Amino acid sequence: MPAPRIDDPPLRIDLDLRVHLGDQIAIGPGKADLLESIRRTGSISAAGREMGMSYKHTWLLVESMNGCFQSALVQAVKGGKKGGGAVLTDLGLEVLACYRHMQTLAADAIGPEVSQFKRRIHES
Repeated sequence: MPAPRIDDPPLRIDLDLRVHLGDQIAIGPGKADLLESIRRTGSISAAGREMGMSYKHTWLLVESMNGCFQSALVQAVKGGKKGGGAVLTDLGLEVLACYRHMQTLAADAIGPEVSQFKRRIHES
């Protein structure tokens, strides 16, 4: 196999797993990242800023996720000295863990084909 040229773009294979509920995406890579950011920051607005999204867009994504499941994945916490915040509910933590596990299983399932593809990318 010839060595890649300096100007060749690196090979990248994306596996974007999305769970649809009707015409909505209940959870996908971006929403899972948002859940992780909310868990880490304790704030919907801080999570949105961290991800480069407007407050309104962030809230729309949270409301969309909350509406797709049996109960809310994210719960806003009002007031207090710190001005409130947000937490993932038990269901939110469960859905996030399940989604990340599904991503791992999907990546593992295509692993042999990815290896075969990589071995052949610079041939011919």
